[in-house]
Amino acid sequence: MAIMERKSEGDGCCGGYDDHETCLRDSFTSLKSYLAAIKQTPSRLLERATAVSDSEKEVPSSAPAEGGSNGTSTGTAMERKVGWLEVVAMGVGGIMGAGILVSTGQAAHSSAGPAVILSFAIAGFSALLSALCYAEFAVSLPSAGGAFSYLRSTLGEFAAYFTGANLLMEYVISNAMVARSFTSYLATIYGVSDSNSWRIEAQCLSPGYNMLDLPAVALIAVLTMCISYSTKVSCRVNLVITTFHMALMGFVVAIGFAKGSISNLTHPDGFAPFGTKGVWNGAALVYFSYIGYDAVSTMAEEVHLPSKAMPRGIAGSLVFVTCLYCLMAASLVLLLPYTQIDMTAPFATTLREKTGWEWASIVVGIGECIGILSSLLVFMLGQTRYFYMIAHAYVLPSWLTRIKNALQCIHCP
Repeated sequence: MAIMERKSEGDGCCGGYDDHETCLRDSFTSLKSYLAAIKQTPSRLLERATAVSDSEKEVPSSAPAEGGSNGTSTGTAMERKVGWLEVVAMGVGGIMGAGILVSTGQAAHSSAGPAVILSFAIAGFSALLSALCYAEFAVSLPSAGGAFSYLRSTLGEFAAYFTGANLLMEYVISNAMVARSFTSYLATIYGVSDSNSWRIEAQCLSPGYNMLDLPAVALIAVLTMCISYSTKVSCRVNLVITTFHMALMGFVVAIGFAKGSISNLTHPDGFAPFGTKGVWNGAALVYFSYIGYDAVSTMAEEVHLPSKAMPRGIAGSLVFVTCLYCLMAASLVLLLPYTQIDMTAPFATTLREKTGWEWASIVVGIGECIGILSSLLVFMLGQTRYFYMIAHAYVLPSWLTRIKNALQCIHCP
């Protein structure tokens, strides 16, 4: 029955309903009720803008917070099948994309010099402070909604809606950009200088927007099928990809320490040629290499013992990545004086010039592609969880909350 037909005397736009959720749910029962609900936007906004959600409503899962399933299934409930090691792998995979392989050269060459090692440590500590806030929220409110649920239960529904809308836009746009960069890195591995040769030009579109990237579309389709098949399988795939990625990055670090010279840390202008200001400027530049840990918080509803697994996954992965970043930065500045480091492809160029191994750049390129795969998989998992939880708040249609009970995965929108 349409929302306007069910409404009777009462205050507010949902007068006559036993609760606000029934009012919202009925807004999607038919086109007529949906159009009626849109007309009520001003009154609904005035009534619910600062309304705070009950924290219990932010965890719709039927599984207990500290253990496995209770044996019931509602069709919109998640089971806790993800372990803490898989959460750590998600954090590492989400954070370590291909950005580290570019930002290190830029920060070392033009901002901090060899002191880029300190820049990574400072940026990592700053990111850790934010990550600890996410970890605390994920423990006290183990919901799939992440920042959306945290704001909905503290600052109100309008702040949550505004944040949720921006998060969905961020994930959609960033995933598309990351997928397109995968084509560029893959073309580099095969020795193709112009990655646009792997794209299709559409004459009907404006220049700059007319290159259709079919490899990126295929990558998104494959990862979507993986996520749609099973959450547990997706997490295990990410664990394997991330482990392989860490092995390749470990290879880069080992070569840097084996072939490098400690004199490059102070040659030609000292350890911090740009001074303290340069170290802080470098930290600001490389900070973007740490984004991605927020996606881990969306898995809180599917994790065994979230009170232990989420702090390990969020904070632990960030500490691990910070240590690895510092080692990678050290290996780079040990190989060459900072003035000679290439700003566009620092690791690939430096390894090839210093060792004479032409295949070294291919190894780095493979590492870049694998990093993109893992970060894209984690972000797509987080994106579906935001859709799921925002739909639970009846801001999106409720069919987005459906769960395939046998495999426990969300129907990807």
